[in-house]
Amino acid sequence: MTANSRCSVAEPPGLETQRREIECLLRDSELQAGDSWYVVDRRWFEQWKEFVESGDQNSSSFPGQIDNTELFEDQDSYHLKDRLVENEDFMLVPADAWHKLLLWYGMIDGQPALERKVVDLPSTLKVEVYPVEVFLCLHSNMENVISAQFSRTDSVNAIQAAMCRAFSVPPGSECRLWMKSSDSSCERLRNVHVSVLDACLSSGMTVIMETRNADGTWPSSRPQIMRNSAEEQDSYRGQPGVCGLTNLGNTCFMNSALQCLSNTPPLTEYFLRSSYLDELNFTNPLGMKGEIAEAYADVIKQIWSGRHYSVVPRVFKTKVGHFASQFLGYQQHDSQELLSFLLDGLHEDLNRVKNKEYIELRDADGRPDREVAEEAWRNHRRRNDSVIVDTFHGLFKSTLVCPECHKVSVTFDPFCYLSVPLPVSKERVMEVFFVSLDPHAKPVQHRVVVPKAGKVSDLCAALSEMTSVPPTQMVVADVFNHRFYKIYNPEESLSCILDRDDIFVYELSERDEDSVLLALYLRERSHYRDYGSSGSSYGAALFGHPLLLYVPRGGCSQEALYGLFLQRLARYVRPPDPAEELEEEEEEEEDEEEELYKTQTNGISDDEPESSETAGPPEPEPSCSNASNGPSDGAAAAAEPVAEVNHTPTSLDQGDTEVRNGSLNPAETAACEGDASACGDLGADGEAEGGAEPPAEEPQQPRASADGEKEDDKQEEARSPSPPANEHPAKRRACRKRRRSLFTIQAVNSNGTTERDTGEGGSAVSFSSQPYVAIDWDPDMKKRFYNENEAERYVKHASMEVPQQQTTVQLQECIELFTTVETLEEENPWYCPVCKKHQLATKKLDLWSLPEVLIIHLKRFSYTKFTREKLDTIVDFPLRDLDFSGFLLRKDVSTEEPPSRYDLIAVSNHYGGLRDGHYTSYAQNKDNGQWYYFDDSKVTYAAEDQIMTNAAYVLFYQRQDKIRKPTLPAPATSSAPSSGSMETD
Repeated sequence: MTANSRCSVAEPPGLETQRREIECLLRDSELQAGDSWYVVDRRWFEQWKEFVESGDQNSSSFPGQIDNTELFEDQDSYHLKDRLVENEDFMLVPADAWHKLLLWYGMIDGQPALERKVVDLPSTLKVEVYPVEVFLCLHSNMENVISAQFSRTDSVNAIQAAMCRAFSVPPGSECRLWMKSSDSSCERLRNVHVSVLDACLSSGMTVIMETRNADGTWPSSRPQIMRNSAEEQDSYRGQPGVCGLTNLGNTCFMNSALQCLSNTPPLTEYFLRSSYLDELNFTNPLGMKGEIAEAYADVIKQIWSGRHYSVVPRVFKTKVGHFASQFLGYQQHDSQELLSFLLDGLHEDLNRVKNKEYIELRDADGRPDREVAEEAWRNHRRRNDSVIVDTFHGLFKSTLVCPECHKVSVTFDPFCYLSVPLPVSKERVMEVFFVSLDPHAKPVQHRVVVPKAGKVSDLCAALSEMTSVPPTQMVVADVFNHRFYKIYNPEESLSCILDRDDIFVYELSERDEDSVLLALYLRERSHYRDYGSSGSSYGAALFGHPLLLYVPRGGCSQEALYGLFLQRLARYVRPPDPAEELEEEEEEEEDEEEELYKTQTNGISDDEPESSETAGPPEPEPSCSNASNGPSDGAAAAAEPVAEVNHTPTSLDQGDTEVRNGSLNPAETAACEGDASACGDLGADGEAEGGAEPPAEEPQQPRASADGEKEDDKQEEARSPSPPANEHPAKRRACRKRRRSLFTIQAVNSNGTTERDTGEGGSAVSFSSQPYVAIDWDPDMKKRFYNENEAERYVKHASMEVPQQQTTVQLQECIELFTTVETLEEENPWYCPVCKKHQLATKKLDLWSLPEVLIIHLKRFSYTKFTREKLDTIVDFPLRDLDFSGFLLRKDVSTEEPPSRYDLIAVSNHYGGLRDGHYTSYAQNKDNGQWYYFDDSKVTYAAEDQIMTNAAYVLFYQRQDKIRKPTLPAPATSSAPSSGSMETD
């Protein structure tokens, strides 16, 4: 049978022509939104390619009709299998290529062509292999459900038209659609012109259609929404308003703001009466087409239904993110910012003014304040008239004075809330660890008071008063992950240091001209052989606390460095005795190759005298090659830390020292030079961790050896001859039995990473560029001789025991600051109409009239050019009788004017710092007068004495003449503490 007889549609061209045409279409076709592409089974397509490439019309690889059977779940619905993968399960071909293949080969009877559209998704073009599959039904018959697929680029109107056809809805009927997600919550599809993607429709959702009744009503204001459970729907009856809000993921800021507004009586009663339905403004270009108002109304009605323990405000969250992109996603935000957006959105959605007229604002020009204020309020109400204005808007007077011509500009402006500043202290409390020059002294934790705008030198001066150490002999560093994150210059601002930083202040001796600051890390090595390089290497991880000390810039002998470092570590490093070393040496059994490898990287140096682990190098031994005070006391000079910081990254120059993969090995150096005096007490024990851990570690002051006999032994060992450089490894192994070290010294960068190719040569180590080295410990040696518990010990200074006094200010002080004269910032100048230029005028705000519900925002988050901080000051705010009469500029208040006394009704709280935190709220139920604490889905009783805390962030006050007495008695458990009284989780 030939290929021609198997083709049921048309005579195909030659195989080479087929291959060329299809490949050309696949290569040249680009994705364009709206274009059609087709899904083809990959196995059929691969067989077709094999067929045309064979060049034989009678080849057994003839593919036959296009067959997508393997892509379908079943042959009845022809529903695509889930999770099919392009180029593995199927191929995508452009429409022109598909039509040619279909014309040449035909298709299995009954199978549908798998046409898919190219959709323009955010930031990408994509063939939509899996369209959105939704269920469709009528509100009048929700049992009759059908399914249909729509592209994400289809409009909601296309769904409505498809439903009208499927359910035989009479032409001309007025319809509206709802979408219901799997959690049974429903949302109106108000705008039928948006795409399926923008309408947030996804597979598995149900679209419900209802048609308007003959009398002009709708069958329901919303389709029936199922409760969380049948039991809850039938039996749960709680106090209306006492209902939690589920945290959808960092939405505690939203829940806190919603609970405060929910317990604002005039606004809540407005929505519960459904008064908003008559005032929804769908045409306001500044509004959200009524969607924010409707979404908020849904939340309020569910909260106050008394039928829910907790409500899931998912639809509301989606709407907020849709109209305010800053609230998209699930990042933490500010409850006051959400509150500001929500009040403005509700106002525009409910604005009774449908067409805003243009009004030219006039300056006071010497007119009486009352006249100007009344004019400003009338003009404001001509453009803004809503329940939000009725409830929350007040008026303040703004006075600007030009510093040059003294022109006075007076305007009256509306406000929705007052953002009042908190008195900011000019001082700051810092906790630091002081590391003494004495290596045997534990670090001491201090609490010091410094100027908030001060410098690092101010911190040193404050610490100097407690320690009697001159500030010039201190270096301040930020320790993070066992290394120096930053070493501060004395002139740097303290604002660079955050409260959470681990700050160490090191005492150093006075610095001479030839000294350089050396940063010392501790590392623990992990054994491995790097076969990809010419030598051997090992991994190293930082541990412990880093140290700072001064060494001669010209260089030190290795032995001097080793002795110096032992001095610095004397408090928590135990010197080994000769018996321990010899016993461990005798256990080593290695062949020559392993012995050489160990000598280079992981082994014990064979040139270390047994007594070299004692704290301190021998006095008579030459130690610092370029020390100004002579060779006899060079080690002591190298041990002296110095007060000044060299901030230029300097590198450990080891031009005079032999280096194996960057590791200083005195055993190898001695073997090469044959001079024991040139060999330092540096071991070859491998790399180790270095860095910083919890509270602190001290740089250790150079001090004489505690054991005179060990000093003599050390000197004698140092004078013993070293094996020649070409001596057999076995002989070197015998030498190792005489001498070993606790650690090796390694040149590293500021991150504690090993520097390779640092030079080769003799015994002197030069510090001309990078002042970072690490001492690397073999894990076994570290376990035996390094006391981790002692290394982590520190003591607390008496200043840490003194309790920090919490600053408390009165709310009235904050309001006074709000009305204080201030000078405009350079970024926000005022244009003077007389000078005809922008001026940094003085500005003063005064309260003129106050609303029924007054929102006071405490500005706890302080942002300046130099600092960012949260103020934890306690603000003493009254729960009752907050009197604003002393702050109102208008003194001639008649008996017809409303009073200026307020009672607290809600508080939004913020716990935590700048980058993180948690929002909760306190609120008083309008029906029973009981205070409750709202923490997302949990609700507990609250006592009045619990409300005032340093977490209070936004305060809600209601004017006393508008407060309605509770209609229900207070709960019997109202006096119980909130922790165990009730929970509506």
